[in-house]
Amino acid sequence: MKGPTPMPVRSSARRRSVVIIGGGMTGMLAASVLADYADVTIIERDLLPDGPEPRKGLPQARHAHVVWSGGVKAIEELLPGITDDLVDRGARKARIMTDLVSKAPSGQWFRRFTHSHHTNLLCSRDFLDSVIRTRVLKNPRIALCQETELLSLEGDARRVTGVRIREAHTDRTLPAHLVIDASGRGSRAQVWMLNLGLPSVAERTVDAGVGYASRIYRAPGSAATGFPIINVQADPRRHPGRGGIIIPIEGGRWLVTLSGTRGGQPSGNNDEFVPFAHQLPHPIIGELLAGAEPETDVVTTRSTANKRRYYEKATRWPDGFAVLGEAVAGYNPVYGHGLSAAAQCVVALRRSLERYDLGAPGTAQRIQKAAARPVDHAWTLAVGQDVFYPGASDQPPTRLEKMLAAFVDKAVDAGSRNPHALRILLDVMSMEKPPARLLMPDMLALVYLGRKKPHLEGPPLTEKEHAATTGLNSP
Repeated sequence: MKGPTPMPVRSSARRRSVVIIGGGMTGMLAASVLADYADVTIIERDLLPDGPEPRKGLPQARHAHVVWSGGVKAIEELLPGITDDLVDRGARKARIMTDLVSKAPSGQWFRRFTHSHHTNLLCSRDFLDSVIRTRVLKNPRIALCQETELLSLEGDARRVTGVRIREAHTDRTLPAHLVIDASGRGSRAQVWMLNLGLPSVAERTVDAGVGYASRIYRAPGSAATGFPIINVQADPRRHPGRGGIIIPIEGGRWLVTLSGTRGGQPSGNNDEFVPFAHQLPHPIIGELLAGAEPETDVVTTRSTANKRRYYEKATRWPDGFAVLGEAVAGYNPVYGHGLSAAAQCVVALRRSLERYDLGAPGTAQRIQKAAARPVDHAWTLAVGQDVFYPGASDQPPTRLEKMLAAFVDKAVDAGSRNPHALRILLDVMSMEKPPARLLMPDMLALVYLGRKKPHLEGPPLTEKEHAATTGLNSP
């Protein structure tokens, strides 16, 4: 028999304090939730810009980002009205498979829909962070400590009681009823926990050796508004794997990101950017760039490994501490699921606090286990492809991973030839449904027995869009 559901304590007479490590999107979204329960202090190493400008601690912001519809819904749930605010300021809500021209890793072109309920939120990462940061920091219960270093967790193996920080060459302790690590890929939570006497947790790294090169272009002529996302995905069966994407962003610009695995990574040379785009599995991106004017130099990165830390499986977990977002798992950015998974982690945090008191024994571990579900979703999608590249992992693909990959190839093929199968595939890719959705009877019937149209012979561009591939304005 189930007992009564614990209820959160929000009494203003009982002042609570929370410390969040990291002022990126995960940290800001978490602050927006926790401010309903406590006074929140965000600890951030960088000096955050006043507007949509680059910052040292987020070099990956210069590359293409999308927020899939599962992430859009999560962000909107946490910050009602934020999507309209972003769109009003220049972002765009693109309808997946309506405003998307995409070539699958296995080579098929997907058909486009007239109507679609799946969406991508398109804008630069700096723009997205700026709008969310401005909204969140208006809350008087949220304080931001910038240019501040987190030195250690305070407490012991049973409970974290605060943090030790350094600001302006001065060390001090901040007490807290709950500490959230939202510091991203560079998280040192494992070290902090070891210093408290806790055992290390299992980790897994899958590194396909992907290198990225990105450049912003002024979209040519009529392509400056309403142009679709162009996505040419890398094939893990071909080495090196090469891919690329054009994301229309604010200001009538294209953010173009090209990628390649070991032995085929793009360089930072401006003159080599377009020739590399012509070497992708289809030259459409190179053809489009022939009519576009570059606005920036090429920027590159090699920090693209998938890395998972299994905190939810820890045999001992301290009260008063939880890890969220990319501090739990970082993904190869090519799949675009990092932001969506992070937002869904924060939704899991919110739902946990709606049921359990913030400072109660076991609440932090419940938060950790709940946050693992969206992480697992994104991890499965990323590793299911990347594990097949040479040298990606010390652990070769398991028999189950090989079987699942073979099935996903069949599901993708069915999606490229049957709109009903594609909608189910998009439920998973957009992080609205877990990967297990692909194994439901209706999808299995579509994959193995459903009617299928012939493969498309080339990218499904409209006549107006096709004109832009030759650098010409449409009539």
